[in-house]
Amino acid sequence: MYFKDKIKYSVLDLVPIAQGSNIKKALIESVELAKYTEKLGFFRYWVAEHHSMPGIGSAATSIVMNHIASNTKTIRIGAGGIMLPNHAPLIIAEQFGTLDALHPNRIDLGLGRAPGTNPETMLAIRGDAKKNGNDFPEKLSELRAFFAGNPIYNEVRAIPGENTNIPIWLLGSSDFSAILAGKLGLPFAFASHFSPNNTNIALKYYYDNFKPGVLEEPHTMVAINVFAANTKKEAERISTSSKQQFLSLIRNKPALLPPPVDNMDEIWSEHEKLIVQSQLKNTIIGDENTIKSKIQEFINMTKANEIIIVSSAFDIKDRLNSYKIIAQAMNIRD
Repeated sequence: MYFKDKIKYSVLDLVPIAQGSNIKKALIESVELAKYTEKLGFFRYWVAEHHSMPGIGSAATSIVMNHIASNTKTIRIGAGGIMLPNHAPLIIAEQFGTLDALHPNRIDLGLGRAPGTNPETMLAIRGDAKKNGNDFPEKLSELRAFFAGNPIYNEVRAIPGENTNIPIWLLGSSDFSAILAGKLGLPFAFASHFSPNNTNIALKYYYDNFKPGVLEEPHTMVAINVFAANTKKEAERISTSSKQQFLSLIRNKPALLPPPVDNMDEIWSEHEKLIVQSQLKNTIIGDENTIKSKIQEFINMTKANEIIIVSSAFDIKDRLNSYKIIAQAMNIRD
């Protein structure tokens, strides 16, 4: 397809809504970031489905994708991902068939089975507390049938959608989708940016279960948090916004992305600190030299074909600079 041997680097944008900002400004900043990272040579730009999260503006994922794709030219635009159990497969086939028609050969569809939200919101979306994502394989099969033009229901067709060749990725933070992606011969993306302790075992399950299907060989992409700045001290400081946001999730009080602070110890308890540090264990923070060595170590550890990077700095200027330094460190243009 479009895979090559060279490691590719991509952007995972949570469309952060910062304190003192609003959703419109967040979407404008995401377009600015997409344009900039496209110029830097990043390969994909993915946004993710989250609900009831005050600090994340990408709930209407396909609409956000179209907005970003319409304002860029070459970078691949994707969902990282669509939480398939939240939707009828026919609707997703139609939405992504439309995106592919508008932006040919630029659309990726990453699929997850988690709700992307809390139990109450999941119930509001799915309408049934028993719908816990266990039907993900069946929904995936139905979706692929719509794309192939072989729907499982008579007279039901995805128009637009059928006979499109949109790359489907399975996403995971544990082993379930890793095994399924391997068995189906699909590419697999792992959420190491918030599930670092499961990274190696999930990738092993994927490789061990891989059978040629859509792909002849396994293909992996791993997500990590990276905060780059001109100095290590400044990189540490801008990373505190993300740490505070994770802390708000631990406290079950999702919040807007807060401004950075000089000392996290004034905000969290020792117990909370250990939890956040464990969950963000694979986060890379530093100047260009540190970024270069640490990302290379991560690639050596995971054997990933692609790395997709989250850099949710509070200030858009810091976000842009972070990706600029990452691009320089990893020679993305070479």
